[in-house]
Parts: sequence; C-alpha cells; structure tokens
Amino acid sequence: MARVFVYGTLKKGQPNYPHMINGAHGIARFQGRGLTVEKYPLVIAGKYNIPFLLNAPGIGHHVAGEIYSVDDQMLQFLDEFEGCPDMYQRTPMRIEVVEWEGKSSAPEERPAVNSILECYVYSTTTYQPEWINFPYYDNYDAFGKHGLQYVLRESRE
Repeated sequence: MARVFVYGTLKKGQPNYPHMINGAHGIARFQGRGLTVEKYPLVIAGKYNIPFLLNAPGIGHHVAGEIYSVDDQMLQFLDEFEGCPDMYQRTPMRIEVVEWEGKSSAPEERPAVNSILECYVYSTTTYQPEWINFPYYDNYDAFGKHGLQYVLRESRE
C-alpha cells in the first residue's frame, strides 16, 4: 500500500471523489487530513478550471488535503486519471498530519497529529508560465467562492 495526498477534485465532497471509492479501480482507504509541509502554489487553470499544484516549493500556501492508503491497482488508476507523467507528475512530498482517522493494528503505528509523512502527490512542473501569477489557494473546493466551475471530463468538448 502507498500513501497518496489529494488536494483537489478527488477529495470527499468534490466532483471526482466517486473514483476514490470505486472498488473497480482498486482500494483507497481514507486515513486523515494533512497540509503540505512546504508552501506550494495551488492554482485553478485551463478552460476546464482544473486545480493544479505547481511544483514550485517555497511560494504559495501550505495546501490542505486528504491522505489515502491505496493499493497498486488504485495507484495505477490514479496515474492514468491524472495524466501522469505528462499533465501531472507523481512525486513524494512531506505532509503534516492534521487529523488521523486511519485504522491500524497497533496504536504505535498511527502517526501523531503534527507528525510528518511522505505521501505521493500529483503536482506539475509542466505548466504554462503565466499560471505562476494566478491566485493561490490553500484549500480547493470546486464549488468555492472563486466562481471557477470545474468541468467534469464527460462534459468536456
């Protein structure tokens, strides 16, 4: 099992969350909530208003998201879903645990709040140069005040 940190449309309550709980894609177990240890620019870009975590550490915000434990089948699905490695790249990042719900056989295996985990994150280095000047968010919500409505894949032209 690998740990994956999701910050955008795959979070609970967001448009692509059903993919995370679709057993046909593999196993994804919600473990808890976290923040990126380093600051990153999280922007909404493109004609479909897609959230992108730009792999430009040191600028932006500590980005909030969810930590999942996934099997190899789900990891492969996520790679394909995220257009890895062209659109996004799956890279290990340090994530600070804010809240932990993960079930573990032994209490000593549960990370404490404020502990640091290494998780895979789908971020991008292949972004348009002007994106670095877009507004930065610390917590993505497809239905947020930004007014940039995310367009589901099945609705795209």
